[in-house]
Amino acid sequence: MGIRVNANLFKKKHTKVGARPGTLVIPKEAPTPRITTVHYSPTEHRTATVDSVDELSEAFSEDEVTWVDVQGFGDRSIMRKLGVLFGLHPLLLEDVVNVPQRPKSEPYEDQLLVIVRMVRMGEPDKNGEPVVDIEQVSMVIANNYLITFQEKHGDVLDPVRSRLLANKGLIRKRGADYLAYVITDTIIDAYYPVLEVVGDRLESLEAVVIDNPSPAVLGELNRLKNQLINLRRAIWPQREAINELVRGDHAIISEEVGVYLRDVYDHCIQTSEVAEMYREMVTGLMNTYLSSVANRTNEVMKVLTIMASIFIPLTFMAGIYGMNFEHMPELKYQYSYAVLWIAMGTVAIGMLIYFYRKGWILERQR
Repeated sequence: MGIRVNANLFKKKHTKVGARPGTLVIPKEAPTPRITTVHYSPTEHRTATVDSVDELSEAFSEDEVTWVDVQGFGDRSIMRKLGVLFGLHPLLLEDVVNVPQRPKSEPYEDQLLVIVRMVRMGEPDKNGEPVVDIEQVSMVIANNYLITFQEKHGDVLDPVRSRLLANKGLIRKRGADYLAYVITDTIIDAYYPVLEVVGDRLESLEAVVIDNPSPAVLGELNRLKNQLINLRRAIWPQREAINELVRGDHAIISEEVGVYLRDVYDHCIQTSEVAEMYREMVTGLMNTYLSSVANRTNEVMKVLTIMASIFIPLTFMAGIYGMNFEHMPELKYQYSYAVLWIAMGTVAIGMLIYFYRKGWILERQR
């Protein structure tokens, strides 16, 4: 059983040629936006489900930090209202909705846009194969609030919500930039379980490639190679985006949070190196598969060649004495038939001994 990456995630939704900047391209299958808010301070915490965009006015409170989580882009009017309420630049909103975008960080006056890729194991497909979901998560960081935009419902951020509820660590004592760090760190850490699944599958294929190199194994290796290429496309640009946050001069990102982001950058490097190592392993296994198939073919050809080599002189003898010439003295000899069999057996055994001494059969130890 293999692992499949949802390839549709890498099909860019292009605007029409000549469309004005800020045009939103929303696919028909996009889910309806589901908006939730988390308001917190060192002493308070409350969560709410938002039915109307107008209810988000509390996000501008200076006494607490608000996390606005938007899952789904299926309603253009709601996305427009969000853009108006929070003063989102049209190009910022376009990068959020017209997915996928390259992971990056871009400042917009008093806001900072950070785009990362979230990877998780999705539901198995109709063939029972696990599916790796890759989707874009866009974060808009401001002084008192953080907005996260996700393509679909569901994510890997439940540990962040649990930490906010439990008031563990510094998360409720810091601002929106620290929350953005925690979310980014959680998304990057979610790459490890997916890479472990791929690594376990590669380990199980190592023995199969040598013992039973079938076309099905080659197909599985090709699928794994494509999956790792897609994962690399999601992981590799993320290093540059996080590095910009670490080294960039963003007023919204405090110096303290910049130190924490260095750890996220290290995780990005680790995951990218693991994905690259697995890709090299797949390439090595494909080469091993081709070598195994070639060796098996050579073994078959060797056996056929040896059998043909043995029967060629026997066929020559049988051909001579199968001719219908009238004057053949050997045909009248009483023991001609037995002598011919002895000669043919001697030739066959002699050739087998010769092949054995040369090491061509039975893998004779020298």
